[in-house]
Amino acid sequence: MFIKNHWYAVEFGHRVAQQPVLAQAYGQDMVLWRSRNHAVNAQSAVCVHRGCSLAGGAVVDDALQCPYHGWRYAPNGICVKIPANSKGVPIPKNARIRVYPCLERYGFIWVFLGDLPAEQCPAIPELDGLESHREARAKGYKPVFGDFTWKANYERVLENALDISHAPFVHSGSFGNPDHPEILDFDLDITRRNSHVVSVTASVDLEPSPPSGFWRLIARRDQPRVRTTVGFYPPNVSMLIVRLALGELRLFSAAVPLTEHRTVSKFCMLRTFFTSAWADRDAQRRTYRIFLEDQPIVESLQPKQLPSEPLAELHVKSDAIQLAYRRWRQEQLVKGWGLQTPCQQGL
Repeated sequence: MFIKNHWYAVEFGHRVAQQPVLAQAYGQDMVLWRSRNHAVNAQSAVCVHRGCSLAGGAVVDDALQCPYHGWRYAPNGICVKIPANSKGVPIPKNARIRVYPCLERYGFIWVFLGDLPAEQCPAIPELDGLESHREARAKGYKPVFGDFTWKANYERVLENALDISHAPFVHSGSFGNPDHPEILDFDLDITRRNSHVVSVTASVDLEPSPPSGFWRLIARRDQPRVRTTVGFYPPNVSMLIVRLALGELRLFSAAVPLTEHRTVSKFCMLRTFFTSAWADRDAQRRTYRIFLEDQPIVESLQPKQLPSEPLAELHVKSDAIQLAYRRWRQEQLVKGWGLQTPCQQGL
């Protein structure tokens, strides 16, 4: 199931320059590119002439040029040049490609996928702690970025990021403690704006895993519980905050739905300790390790997509934040904003 009529984070802003970059979202192939004024454009990647992928093209005179026959499309999607035409031959009025509403915030490129009028669109989420810049950053934090691909539905990937009680078992080799799996009671913090849910977060105190390797040399013997916050920003961004004795980690991840059963997580992990470049590789490695521990579990879940009914699976108290996501999802389905299968004709 895909929820339309929302802003989806689909790519990092720092990866989009003047030349076109391919982005995909639930069957839609788009190209992202910057105009002379640095504004990002999101357009259909399919040339209306012969269906060539515009992702292999180039930006010429502030227009997107097809690599097959050189047709050029302005930022508004209208074809402004057909090189094979003789001088004075008019360009067909229907020579245009689809343009998607597009914004750049918090280091991500957000594309509106839906059919609502602009004034009715839900607002772009405000990602707690991130500054509204081209490259995701926060004061006092050092970021690293990456991509991780799953053979799984994006909602399963997103829910896994919100699941507090799986850490002691799935991540026992990294940060979970299987000897202390209990989850203490916690409250949900739900923020709405103009009747739309814009964020849901929850904080719990988790028992840390016994330190190993280098960390064993610098860690305290009587380690306190680790204050951990998880949250989601509809429709496809999750957040994890881990407050360690050394400092704080924040992991923002956009679960981009490529197809029904294929997802790419575009993540930004920020840290307040060991902020020099020498530690970046280790920070990335640790982030990928978390995803790799999750991967076989998430890809094996049945059914492959979330059940249509919020209570179709058995739930317990520690599942409160996943249930909050399912309630939000159900609200969207009641509005008629759910799509069962990828739509090649546009959203």
